[in-house]
Amino acid sequence: MKTADFDYSLPDEKIASHPLKDRQSSKLMVLHREDSSILDRKFYQLPELLCPSDLLVFNNTKVIPSRIYGKKKSGAETEILLLERLVGNIWKCLAKKPKEGVAIEFEEGVTGKLHSSGDGEWTIEFSVDLNSYLNRFGKMPLPPYIKREAEEADKVTYQTVYAERDGAVAAPTAGLHFTPGLIEEIEKRGVETGYVTLHVGLGTFLPVRGENVVDHVMHSEYIEVPERTAALVNKATKEGRRVIAVGTTVVRTLESSVDETGLLKETSGRTGLFITPGFEFKIVDALITNFHLPCSTLLMLVSAFAGREFIFRAYGYALRGDYRFLSYGDAMFIC
Repeated sequence: MKTADFDYSLPDEKIASHPLKDRQSSKLMVLHREDSSILDRKFYQLPELLCPSDLLVFNNTKVIPSRIYGKKKSGAETEILLLERLVGNIWKCLAKKPKEGVAIEFEEGVTGKLHSSGDGEWTIEFSVDLNSYLNRFGKMPLPPYIKREAEEADKVTYQTVYAERDGAVAAPTAGLHFTPGLIEEIEKRGVETGYVTLHVGLGTFLPVRGENVVDHVMHSEYIEVPERTAALVNKATKEGRRVIAVGTTVVRTLESSVDETGLLKETSGRTGLFITPGFEFKIVDALITNFHLPCSTLLMLVSAFAGREFIFRAYGYALRGDYRFLSYGDAMFIC
């Protein structure tokens, strides 16, 4: 399987740089796998597309404002992107032109020192715990295809309304369309809801660089499936009810946590699951997702779920129409 098989031309003007004022007003493309039909809807019409027997599973990770700015001793300004807290005040990070032992001074006298982990990755050790500091001075880590500086408003809009577990450096974007009122309406219809956690890292969004898909190695990310969600999923599966994943991160979390008997198990750990066409889905029956970058692992996942030909036909339809792509863009419901 070639990486080029998942390439397509994405004009800059199709990439949403800002969210809509009303989250649930985004467009929703409905893909029916049974007859390969495509329908245009609005996201606030999602409840009409659900059955009272459905189970909706969300990712409750919370994006941390992990982009911070400081100065080196030379006075040169620099930028640090925090990727993951390792232990104490030590974080895995990305830095511009990093050097071993370089000290950086941040706002209010907070300092950090860069260290190489020896495998091309870097860490930074801070003088204090960063929790309150990040809330005050950190910027949201918008993906690079959003070609603007993060604004204060992004701390709200680049976050799902149900986010509660700090740890992500990118939003689980399928969930950005939900409002509290929409979730309430869905639950009033009898649809069950459950939550898992996958702390989204940069690796989720990185394009596959190699010529062959099989040569790509996914970055591992922290996942958690609580006992209640495992029980909900297993009951729904046993009763033949649909398990609907809100986002590719939920798909990877659920499909990474199946035991040898086919049951979803309570889980706390990491996953590096890379889903490509040919993958056998054991848990997920339907998927809500955004439109993804060319040659990305996410595009490969949705192609595995719905079929590459169907997905590329849908993407072509979206590109010819007025659909908005990527994190702040529109959504699709693959059922």
